Order: sequence, then structure tokens, then C-alpha cells
Amino acid sequence: MNHPVAVIGAGPFGLSTAAHLRARGIPVRVFGEPMVSWRDHMPAGMLLKSTPVASNIDAPQRGHTLVDYCDAAGIRRLVTDEDIVPVETFIAYGEWFQQRLVPELERVRVVSVDRRQHKGAGSGSDGSGGGFELKLDSGELFTTRAVVVATGLSGLAHLPPELAGAAPDGPSPAGPVSHSSQHHDLGRFAGRELIVVGAGQSALETAALAAEAGARVRVVSRGRGRVAFGAPPWRQPRLRPESPFGNAWSLWALTYYPHPYRHLPAQARHYLVRRVLGPLGAWWLRDRFEGKVQVSEVARIVGATGDARGSGAAGGSAGGRPVLTVEELGGRTRELSADHVISATGYRVDLAAMDFLGHELRTELAVSRGTPRLGAGYVSSVPGLYFTGLPAAASYGPVMRFVCGTEFASPRLVGHLAAAHG
Repeated sequence: MNHPVAVIGAGPFGLSTAAHLRARGIPVRVFGEPMVSWRDHMPAGMLLKSTPVASNIDAPQRGHTLVDYCDAAGIRRLVTDEDIVPVETFIAYGEWFQQRLVPELERVRVVSVDRRQHKGAGSGSDGSGGGFELKLDSGELFTTRAVVVATGLSGLAHLPPELAGAAPDGPSPAGPVSHSSQHHDLGRFAGRELIVVGAGQSALETAALAAEAGARVRVVSRGRGRVAFGAPPWRQPRLRPESPFGNAWSLWALTYYPHPYRHLPAQARHYLVRRVLGPLGAWWLRDRFEGKVQVSEVARIVGATGDARGSGAAGGSAGGRPVLTVEELGGRTRELSADHVISATGYRVDLAAMDFLGHELRTELAVSRGTPRLGAGYVSSVPGLYFTGLPAAASYGPVMRFVCGTEFASPRLVGHLAAAHG
């Protein structure tokens, strides 16, 4: 088939994949808004936890690193592990990358993806059942031989079930409980009491930014999620291999050798995705956090209640304020209340949230704990359907949660796709 490959998503993984496809001369159509998750779902003033070298979007040719962008934009070079990358700079870098290497990006939304069957015929010669049919929000129907899903964090924000009692209709900035991805401007909490649930970089930086904006902030960390900060670059172990995430054998292996990861037992793979590169604040955040934000480390959150109307009449909320019932480390329960609760509890891959994938296609996909099970070259159990970025983490390791994962993923995905569908 001569139809172009479709790449859904225009964040770092989508742009990197598309750039590699174009470099191989493979026709490609790319759909989405460039860097939309970074632009719309990250707080203003955020700084990247990743070092500059871990923030490069992989390209098929030289000249498209973060440093190259800094040179082109005439701004200070971000080079060493002590240089901190502002989110605004990273967004501008991604847009510059797109303009140079993926100029034909189509800023439309893919409404649906379904298998396309040839009338009266069986599967195509590539085993893909005739490829796929995409419907765009412009109304166009588009046929493709292969689809790469690179939708990033879109639709995958995770709200723990114990907080759902205060947000029966889902997290919302206008309700008692929201998700950290729903806040671009934390200045709205000036003068208010705020609880942030979580112990990772998102939680700790959200708390610090809100405190700097004038909020009174408490971080509630659960279970094993103790509040801690990484070691600065000058205190990294010297006799261990370097990786973009620090000096350690495990980090080095998972960063540069994800190949064997998908052959591990499923239980081990899912455990490593959760625990390796788990909750930890950036070294540079400690001074902005300690002494400015209260911390309550608890065994678990038992439940939450709240009233978005502010009437104070609903289920135990105090004057419309959300209330968390927590079990402390010693076993005693207590209640914590605030004007608002932000769940900074990360993202969880859920195929049901990828509602642009047709129902039959989703039921046909082999999954492991809700995530697509991927083979060599990031292909799913449906020939011609690929996943990259966060949905690939359960198969290829935690490095797929970070921009530097494009260096491993993009050339291998495109190489497999070219061989299977060229």
C-alpha cells in the first residue's frame, strides 16, 4: 500500500518519530498541536527536573539538540547538569524542532481509528488486514498502512480512588479536587489553603510554586512516598556509570539497554516502572520547598469528601472545604481540610481513555494491566499499530516516561515499521 503512515500526537515522541520517518523517505501525516501537553498542562514557571542532555528530542541528523536551539534563539546555552531548563524554553525548543523537521504538521484532531478491511478480500500482504481508516475532526476520512500512537499524557491523568469521593464527576479546578495537570496558573490560590497529594517532582514543584504565589500549602505523601530530594550533580557517586538521571548501574542499564526489558516477567516490569525513577524532588527544589511547605507523611488516605457548591451540606465537608481522612504512620486517623486539594499523582496508561481507538481495535489489542503489550520495534499485537512514549513504558522500561527515551524508541520503531510496511 502506498498510503502515508499516520502519527497521532505532536509532543516530543510524536515529533521525533515523524522526523525519523521523513528522513527515511517514508510518507507521513502527523496530527496534533505541537507540545500541547507541555504548554497547556504544566504550571507557568515550572523548571524541568531532567538535565539538558536528558531533554534532547532525538533527530535523524545533527543540529537539533536543545543546545542547538539555544544557539539559534540567541539565548544562554544549557549544557551542564547544573543548568536548569525552564518549561517555556523547552516548549519553544519543541516548536522549533517541529518547524524544522516536521513542517507539514496538521493541527487537527483524530476522532477515530479503525481497522480497514478490503472488500471481499482477506488481510493485506503485510498482515495488517488492509491497514487503518482514520476520521479527522475536519470530517476527512484517511486511509493509512500504519499508525503510531504518540499522544503523550493526554487523557491519562490519574486520580486515586480514595480521592474520588470528593470528586464524583472527576477532578476539576472549579470543584474541591483537581489534578495537577489542570493548573497552568497557580496564582489563583494566593491567600488560600491548599493540600497537594503526592511526593514526586510534580507534587513538590506544584506545592513550591503555589507557596511562592502566596498560598498556604500542605503536601500529603502516602505510603512509601516519602518526601525526598535528589543529590546535586557534584555529589553524585563517582565510581558508577553516568546516566541522564544520575550515576547508578540500574539507571544506566535502563537508559541505554531497554532491549531486554520486555522479556522480563510482567510483574517485574510493572514493579520497575513504578519504583525506578520513582517519587523524588529535584536537587534544586529543596531550598524552595523546605520551610515554606508543610509536609504530612501518612500511611494512607482513607477517603475524601467535599462540596463544590460551598454549601457545607455535603458529606462531612466543612463549609464546602474538601476533607481528607488519613491514617497516620502510627495507625491513628485524623482529618485534614483545605480550600482545595490538588492530586499530583501522575499518569496511568488506560486504553479506555484512548477513545479515538475504535472499540473493536481496543478489544483486539493484547494488554498487560491495561497497557498495550508491545513487541520488537514498539509494534502492538495488531500489526501496523505502534505505541511510543508513556504507553511503551511497561514494555520498554521507565526511560519511556522521559524525553530522552526518544533516542532509543524513534529509530527502532521507524526501522521496524520500514521493514514491515515499506
